[in-house]
Amino acid sequence: MKTIGLLGGMSWESTAVYYRLLNEGVKAELGGLHSASILMHSVDFAPIADLQHAGKWEEAGTLLAAAAGRLERAGADMMLIGTNTMHLVAPQVSAAISVPLLHIADATAQTIKAQGMQRVGLLATRFTMEKDFYKGHLHDHHGIETIVPDANDRETVNRVIYEELCLGDLRETSRQAYIRIIDKLVAEGAECIILGCTEIGLLINESHTNTPLLDTTRIHAQAAVALATAAD
Repeated sequence: MKTIGLLGGMSWESTAVYYRLLNEGVKAELGGLHSASILMHSVDFAPIADLQHAGKWEEAGTLLAAAAGRLERAGADMMLIGTNTMHLVAPQVSAAISVPLLHIADATAQTIKAQGMQRVGLLATRFTMEKDFYKGHLHDHHGIETIVPDANDRETVNRVIYEELCLGDLRETSRQAYIRIIDKLVAEGAECIILGCTEIGLLINESHTNTPLLDTTRIHAQAAVALATAAD
């Protein structure tokens, strides 16, 4: 079994879910007392969030690249960035290591294509919804069209992520707001909704809506398990 390197703590609420899903996945794949071989660097999220909001992405990327290098030197055979937003610096992280970086958008795209879908809605931080690193990756590498909420709804989605979900604060009013926004995206032609922030799955799942939801945390973890347990 290969050792998974996990860059987490962005926020730790979703990183805890990653840890559980990776171990559950390996146990399901290998059985018995098997669990995942994981090396994790969990960052202090506050400075990272400050860099995000200040637009200092290269500086944030330098921090994650250094952490990824430490994980590789410690024995990681692959690397995960346990957040969608920080995949903005995925090229910087990938350039700092020699092991594969499993990109969350690639894993999500494989699920989208397996379900025969081509037009998806995206809920995420405003950075992920508004910048091109994620939508562009889906389009350029996989031919998938992405639509996002309008400006007011993007602000709502982003606020809930940073002011509530990253703090473990789950509110029914926010869940209903997300459902309303999902319904609007479906009306605009979205065939499914990417939960493109790893905390969103803490708030909403398919029991709350008839619209197919793609939980990127779960998808990313499943892809990592498949790679970690694949025969050499």
